[in-house]
Amino acid sequence: MKNNHQRKSKKRHSKKIGMPPGSLIYLGDMDADISLMDNPTVTLVAYDSSDLTERALSADELAAFKLSDYSNAGKKLWLNIHGVHNAALIKQVGNIFNLHPLVLEDILNTEQRPKIDEFDDYVFLEARSFKYDKDSLLMDSEQISFVLGRDYLLTFQERSTGIFEPVRARMRVAGAHIRDLDVDYLAYALLDSVVDRYFSVLDDIGEASETLEELLLSSPTNAMLRNIHQLKHVSIELRRAVWPLREVINNLTHNENEFFKQTTMPYLRDVYDHAVNFIESLESIRDSLSGMMDIYMASVSQRVNLEVRALTVVAMLFMPATLIAGIFGMNFESMPLLKNPNGFWLAIGLMAAIASVMIIIFWRRQWLSSKT
Repeated sequence: MKNNHQRKSKKRHSKKIGMPPGSLIYLGDMDADISLMDNPTVTLVAYDSSDLTERALSADELAAFKLSDYSNAGKKLWLNIHGVHNAALIKQVGNIFNLHPLVLEDILNTEQRPKIDEFDDYVFLEARSFKYDKDSLLMDSEQISFVLGRDYLLTFQERSTGIFEPVRARMRVAGAHIRDLDVDYLAYALLDSVVDRYFSVLDDIGEASETLEELLLSSPTNAMLRNIHQLKHVSIELRRAVWPLREVINNLTHNENEFFKQTTMPYLRDVYDHAVNFIESLESIRDSLSGMMDIYMASVSQRVNLEVRALTVVAMLFMPATLIAGIFGMNFESMPLLKNPNGFWLAIGLMAAIASVMIIIFWRRQWLSSKT
């Protein structure tokens, strides 16, 4: 599955070969959710301390949109766009808010690492959101782009995942503290909801890791090896997303253009602490998975040794019998017991006696136990 994803990624990036910088070409996975891909939506949230308006904008309303209509009325604006596959829509929003072409290009390239770019009128940053399936041990990721201006916030999502719904619910409450503050606090709240989702994924991975470790110590199987590899791949993907996000958040706390006000800085530093805590916890799980790989290899090696030892014991039990049968099978006319009527039974008895003595010796040395 990983190789298929890599091949698809290379194929998507090949679309931009030879294209000039700022070319608006969607580089995401069009097969992720066809129904949603066909229906991009633009949701407007305009609010102040006493009022909140939330509605979806039609194509005509977006074409006639003017930021000054809201800023002049003292409204703070949050525009959320689902479905960044629509390059025409992204370009239209970029024209309304005078976004740089490279910013629009990064929004359409949904395989970017978390990053931050500061401009005179706004700051642009990207993060990733994750959804983990505990049954299949597979993880799906989504790029989320933020554009924070002086009195507006733009967010771009690949699809509707509900990750921002808790923040929307807080804003809908009359007298909510979040509505008294500026859009920089809203940007913090949305970024914090992304980071909080990481810990939910981390808990699921940690639980799966502990379950695998318990099963591995009792009865390791090939399926467990595949699960260990899958969890390691998930942990690597998480680390690849959160490690640069930590630096992004750290840069936000030192922004020179002061898009984030000093009153919001303690909250950003708290998100930074959460990111650091997440990375440390993730490293612990990765070390545990590496240890489980060693345990699995040691268990397989021990199982092979036990099987070889069992075959060796069986071979050694038959060696004396083979020796006796070989001796009595030699072509000599005069041999002891050769013409004795009970010679056959005496030879069989001798074989059985030697085998019994060897079994007793093996048992006393615990060579017949499967646990040592």
